[in-house]
Amino acid sequence: MTEQIKKKLQEELNTLERELAYDIPRELKKAAALGDLSENAEYHMAKQRQEFLKARVRQLGQRLSELSLINMNNIPKDKVGLGSTVKVFDSAKNEEMEYQLVTSEESDVAAGKISTNSPIGRALLNKKVGDSAVVVTPAGNREMEILKLSTIHDLAELGGEAGSK
Repeated sequence: MTEQIKKKLQEELNTLERELAYDIPRELKKAAALGDLSENAEYHMAKQRQEFLKARVRQLGQRLSELSLINMNNIPKDKVGLGSTVKVFDSAKNEEMEYQLVTSEESDVAAGKISTNSPIGRALLNKKVGDSAVVVTPAGNREMEILKLSTIHDLAELGGEAGSK
């Protein structure tokens, strides 16, 4: 799960670093050759792009280091955690809903994939079947009862069994 995300982020990081090392210096040199830098729009645009790229490279580097700290052995086997699929009864909506807890990069609310950093994700973390979670939202509190849970460890076991058959 996290390996795919790390690969995607590393590819973006490599592209940005290449642009910072080769394209931006070339643009800056070309713009500087045009003359007066104080009124040189091309030069200022290239400098702004350079600052943006540097900030994004720092951000990606930080996120990659955070992802490398995820230890699958620390994800609970009997509680909601990263990679868990949870069926809940949402008392505010009076309906059952299913969510999969994922990293922020994989989040897709329409597909039922919510980030562990989202309000619902944070409220569900470390809960067991039968527990209730209170989600604090701008529209008010929502109570969700956990009806069914399958963790990332359950999915790994199923995948292992499927591969051995």
